[in-house]
Amino acid sequence: MMERRTATSKAKPMCRSIKTLFNFEPPATEEEIRAASLQFVRKLSGFTHPSKANEAAFDRAVEDVAAVARTLIESLVTTADPRDREVEAAKARERAAERFGHSH
Repeated sequence: MMERRTATSKAKPMCRSIKTLFNFEPPATEEEIRAASLQFVRKLSGFTHPSKANEAAFDRAVEDVAAVARTLIESLVTTADPRDREVEAAKARERAAERFGHSH
């Protein structure tokens, strides 16, 4: 059963290696969509590299997730200005410095 979250409940953070891909200029690339899909399938399966016995299912899942992600990203609408990749990267570096106690 899915856990429901209310505005006051603490949400668990998303996998940190999966990045937001919607509403960027330029739009997310196929490589970015596939990389996020790969991370998602790795998280779900618990495999970084599947065995030969699971390789076909793993690869098919990555391709299926990428297709669905692409459809989602292309279907979403917003009135917000597109995000700037450099600004978002700088914010991520700041968060990492705070989390790990150092800066680059």
